[in-house]
Amino acid sequence: MNISSLAAVSPVDGRYRKMCQRLSDYFSEAALIRYRVKVEVEYFIALCNLPLPQLKNIDKNLFDSLRSIYRNFSIEDAQRVKDIEKVTNHDVKAVEYLLKEKFDDLGMESFKEFIHFGLTSQDINNTAIPLSMKEAWLEVLFPAIGEVTAELIQKAGEWKKIPMLARTHGQPASPTSLGKEMYVFVDRLKKQLELIKQIPFSAKFGGATGNFNAHHVAYPEVNWIAFGNHLVNDILGLSRSRVTTQIEHYDNLAAFCDALKRINTILLDLDRDMWTYISMEYFKQKIVEGEVGSSTMPHKVNPIDFENSEGNLGIANAVFEHLAAKLPISRMQRDLTDSTVTRNIGVPFGHTLIGLKSLLRGLKKIILNEEALRKDLQNNWAVVSEAIQTILRREGYPNPYEALKTLTRTYGRIDRNAIAQFIQSLDISDAVKNELLSITPENYTGICDF
Repeated sequence: MNISSLAAVSPVDGRYRKMCQRLSDYFSEAALIRYRVKVEVEYFIALCNLPLPQLKNIDKNLFDSLRSIYRNFSIEDAQRVKDIEKVTNHDVKAVEYLLKEKFDDLGMESFKEFIHFGLTSQDINNTAIPLSMKEAWLEVLFPAIGEVTAELIQKAGEWKKIPMLARTHGQPASPTSLGKEMYVFVDRLKKQLELIKQIPFSAKFGGATGNFNAHHVAYPEVNWIAFGNHLVNDILGLSRSRVTTQIEHYDNLAAFCDALKRINTILLDLDRDMWTYISMEYFKQKIVEGEVGSSTMPHKVNPIDFENSEGNLGIANAVFEHLAAKLPISRMQRDLTDSTVTRNIGVPFGHTLIGLKSLLRGLKKIILNEEALRKDLQNNWAVVSEAIQTILRREGYPNPYEALKTLTRTYGRIDRNAIAQFIQSLDISDAVKNELLSITPENYTGICDF
């Protein structure tokens, strides 16, 4: 089904289609069907490898042909499943029937009833969905975060020795390094990426109510728990939840969503800081030929990339929050509210990817305006008062904080001369006076630990 981007309801599949098109390989309806087919095929092959008595003589050379069903899965295959679903009104059963047709094509008719043997639909859904999430994370989102992090590391290194006036509560504060301020976000992202690595992609695989009832009654001699662990953990690369109801309890999926929310919040914080720095003229932006900043004000070059990023990350976080709050809650063994909700997992992934790409584009467009940073520092000599009163404390000077407070709050505009006159008026040694006189807003930047 081809839909014009102009006709799409969601901007993820419309306006921003090109930015997040790769995610359709993981979260589209066709992708979900393909992941379901993969789980069904790998489950059948695992049954053959047990082996179950009825499957022990199967030609293992057919396994490559079976795997090619999902490896070469086509849009026509997906459409065939949807056509079957019109009759079954059940999406996973439609996948089973597609595979039975494929088995007929491969001359494997006698083995068809071991497709989906003993399973419930959630054994398939609760492995297919975390598998799609894991692969989308590792292959799309994680690398995109890596690109942003790499750009920040580069800029932090370039600007490590660039002094900048800091602001606390929006007011002038002790100077800092522009590079360090950029690296703050690198450090925060790295720590959250380490945390998110600890969250397993959990899957449920245990029959209709989690106890392998059908499996055990048919083949009581088989260790089905060990079988399920091997299939999910070793073959599919997920982490099997051992004690479940009909569905995966989604606790780790919720933790993953919360972790992505924290990462997005860090990026959103960066967006807002960059927007502010641009408004203060610390940065200018590369002019894009033909781009218009305002329909009426020709001079404007807006920080649209950071604004776009902030907006999309905010939408992503709202959906991640709903996923994390809703999915772990299900009535008794299961209700169907998780089914429609999990179909939207690709939405926050999409908005996160848009946010990341917009942020990266914005970072690549900024141009440092050192003159503005220097001017801001020179206009705020009062910030060295912290350094002066601290050294006076060291020297045992009486009430140094109060003395600097009186100076900086009553003198009027504090400039280099006002600070110098104050220092000369102090009853301290010439050596300490010279030490104090050497302090400037540009060199009072502390040390950078990165």
